[in-house]
Order: sequence, then C-alpha cells, then structure tokens
Amino acid sequence: MTQKRRLGIMGGTFDPIHHGHLVAASEVAHFFSLDEVVFVPTGLSSHKEGAKIAAAEDRYLMAVIATASNPRFSVSRIDIDRPGPTYTVDTLRDMRRLYGEDTEFFFITGADALSKMLTWHDTDELFELSHFIGVTRPGHQLTDPGLPNGRVSLMEVPALSISSTECRDRVRSGEPIWYLVPDGIVQYIGKRGLYHEQAA
Repeated sequence: MTQKRRLGIMGGTFDPIHHGHLVAASEVAHFFSLDEVVFVPTGLSSHKEGAKIAAAEDRYLMAVIATASNPRFSVSRIDIDRPGPTYTVDTLRDMRRLYGEDTEFFFITGADALSKMLTWHDTDELFELSHFIGVTRPGHQLTDPGLPNGRVSLMEVPALSISSTECRDRVRSGEPIWYLVPDGIVQYIGKRGLYHEQAA
C-alpha cells in the first residue's frame, strides 16, 4: 500500500504574512513530516466581516513572495477565487477534490482560532476532513474547548509573538518592520502603500 501524501494547509488572512507564519509552517512541516505546506489566504473572512483588510490580491502576492524560496511551501488561490465568505470547511472540501483521497490533510491555524472552532461552520465534518494543529506562542494556555481527541494537536512556536496587527500598526506609525516580515514583504508594502491609511 502506498503511503498517503501528507499535506499541510496554512489558512489565514496573511495581512501581512510574517516570519511567525513561516516559522510555524516550517516547524509543523518538520514535526509532522509533511510533504508540502500550502498557504491559503482567505478571500472574505467569515470571522472578520466589517474589518478593513488589504485586498485579496495583495495578500496573495505577499504570500507568494514570502514562500518563494522554500521548496516545501506553495500558495493557493482557492479561497480568494471562491465567491462569498471563506469557511474552512469549504477550503478543505475543495482541497480534498483537488488532491484526492490519497492525501492526508493537516490544517494549521493559531491556537486562539482553534479555541473558537466549535462555533465554525460544519464543525463535525471539519474533523473528518483534516487533523488540526493549533500553533501557539510559548506560555499560552489553551482552555479545553471540547475539541475531539486525536483530531487536534497543539504546538508551541516561539516566533508567534509576531502578529500581523502589530506589523500593520508599525507601518501606520512609521516604525520599521524589517525582520518581522521577509525583506520582499517590506518592499511590497512600501511599493503598494499598504496599511498607511487604515484607521487603528
């Protein structure tokens, strides 16, 4: 019997993508022996409706720039190109159709998002489609939200003290974001003038 392909799916707004995301994906890929990690920027996030976020195309291109040098990383437009709000269950259904039954899925997300998972769309099906990995900064305690045994793992990632919110705030206030995000992302944000006009 051939071994199933092990595919990580890193879902997120990536507004902007930063080194915390990249380190988390790299650590999870190593620890869970993943063949590849696909970064999937959300289209219209069902959890952030009303929030002002950068255009999907900008967030997609930043993810492409940030992941280009790692042969195990790729970026998918699957959520950006699907109309309407982005639900994780739709992402996983589409990925299942795309990659087939011979692929085992590992959905990587922040532990804070994981703790809200029971309020997500079609939760029961989520756990049938994928194993979920909640990445957390060291010392962050996840209260037990009643997630099913054996379908969820937690993993500490030191670089997760970086946040997209902090990066946006720093750009707005004229502070540097060098080394919080990849060099190409600093340049892309500057070139496109992202995050300067957003209200705090």
